[in-house]
Amino acid sequence: MLYHLLVPLSESGGAFGAFNVFRYVSFRTAWALITALGFCYLLYPAFIRWMQRQRMEQIIRTDGPDSHLLNKAGTPTMGGVPMLVGITLSALMWCRLDQPVVWIALFVLVGYGAIGFYDDWKKVMERSSDGLAGRMKILFQVLIGGGAFGWGWYAGVIEPIVPLPFLKEIVLDFSGPYVWIWVLFVLFLLVGASNAVNLTDGLDGLAIGPVMTSAVCYGILAYVAGHVGFADYLSVPYVDGASELTILAMCLVGAGLGFLWYNAYPAQIFMGDVGSLALGGVLGSLALLTHHELLLAVIGGVFVMEALSVILQVGSYKLRGKRIFAMAPIHHHYEKQGWSEPKIIVRFWIISILLALVALSTLKLR
Repeated sequence: MLYHLLVPLSESGGAFGAFNVFRYVSFRTAWALITALGFCYLLYPAFIRWMQRQRMEQIIRTDGPDSHLLNKAGTPTMGGVPMLVGITLSALMWCRLDQPVVWIALFVLVGYGAIGFYDDWKKVMERSSDGLAGRMKILFQVLIGGGAFGWGWYAGVIEPIVPLPFLKEIVLDFSGPYVWIWVLFVLFLLVGASNAVNLTDGLDGLAIGPVMTSAVCYGILAYVAGHVGFADYLSVPYVDGASELTILAMCLVGAGLGFLWYNAYPAQIFMGDVGSLALGGVLGSLALLTHHELLLAVIGGVFVMEALSVILQVGSYKLRGKRIFAMAPIHHHYEKQGWSEPKIIVRFWIISILLALVALSTLKLR
């Protein structure tokens, strides 16, 4: 919004010439992060107090670690609400709103957040950890994600291609009769990323650390994809307007820092599904919109690890009647092994940072 208001004024020269700085993605990226952080710092204290008064508390699973029943019961949930407000308002302020890729990502963010909000609300109102049925949750994710990216493909904003990491100029093209394969891939990635982040959100600050790391990584990749010179030099597909997604990615980082201030161990508020589903969905959107889809498995390796631990645990128990881990997702396994919560969180953060660096290195390993 500020770009559209102030850049035209800069063209008149004089005192308004200073507004020319709003043309630069780097300037708007920095202030988008600061703005999202500021919104969260302003919103969270009042939001936490209101949630405490309303007794909108996280429903702790009885089959989880005993320490959670002792230490986490009574902590407010739905902390993703101020975070999503901060991300959305900051993005609307600092992004160029004439770029369709921004609207696609925001639609997924808000849509998946609405699904999570209803899920959290249902849990709190019914005083149960069940919430929205899993099948219904996935159905709504498919409809929202499919609608956003279906429109993007129909409007020519998105190409049905998937570049292969490490391989220069080798791209899987699903145009024509094979587009249905790409559609299934898009839905799998969006739903998978969203639910993988949701599974990771089980300890104070555990999910938001890798989310911010992934957002920084995709912010860099978006800037490269949206710059003709860099995209050509590094042999990555050029995406018109992708550099604006750098700003959105940094909004995630700013809001994540604001949330972490209150979610760091011991947490004053939990993210809830309203936050985890939305953040996972927008990370999947960034991967798709920048055409670095397959790198999400590396960048979001912590989320993949958490999701796989659940899949393997359930599969092993159904097929063999035996569990692989003491408890799944895998962060609970380490709790059962006697690791302290802060140790698990920080070590998972370190893994996330290392994986992000590996992913960025693929830009030159082609």
